Amino acid sequence: MRILVAEDEQFLADLVAEGLHDEAMAVDVVYDGATALERLAVNDYDVLILDRDLPRVHGDEICRALAQLGGRVRILMLTASSAVHERVAGLNLGADDYLAKPFAFDELVARVLALGRRAGPLLPPVLERGDITLDTARRQASRDGRYLPLSRKEYAVLKVLMQAQGAVVSTEELLERAWDEHTDPFTTVVKVTMSKLRSKLGDPPVIVTVPGSGYRL
Repeated sequence: MRILVAEDEQFLADLVAEGLHDEAMAVDVVYDGATALERLAVNDYDVLILDRDLPRVHGDEICRALAQLGGRVRILMLTASSAVHERVAGLNLGADDYLAKPFAFDELVARVLALGRRAGPLLPPVLERGDITLDTARRQASRDGRYLPLSRKEYAVLKVLMQAQGAVVSTEELLERAWDEHTDPFTTVVKVTMSKLRSKLGDPPVIVTVPGSGYRL
């Protein structure tokens, strides 16, 4: 899942991003509305965590513009106000969910995951392919009943491959969905992560390299 955090309180934005990284999500961060619109124009995000009172371009304007475009990104609006009329106004602008500050981080994660499920095709909470099982609620993986001690990135890559249901996934798509915009497109990080994931999955090998195209499970 790829997330954009648009929040002008830099400490809070970076804290949220760090926490979401720990949940195996790819996260980009911006601190004003104009930059948020630039990122949204070039990247395909699943969820936008949107502070309502952003500088340069107000969060309401961003929300209204996205609602008119009808894109797939889901919007979680953040605000310092918990008044009912404020929540209603935010939802009427096109936000999919609304969370008042201060908030519990566990609740933020739960809401982001729920919105992420709505952003793409509806998937079961437990993914299975062959003898591999991925429990997305617990963020755990196993093969033939054997627990797989995956890192965050290994889990994210395996999830993308399993969601593809046998289709080939390119290196570029893996970078887009499991890493963030600061990752060098010429890096070997996908190859290295794939090697470690294959090792943990064990024999017989189940990840196939398709030369010139990518990988499939």
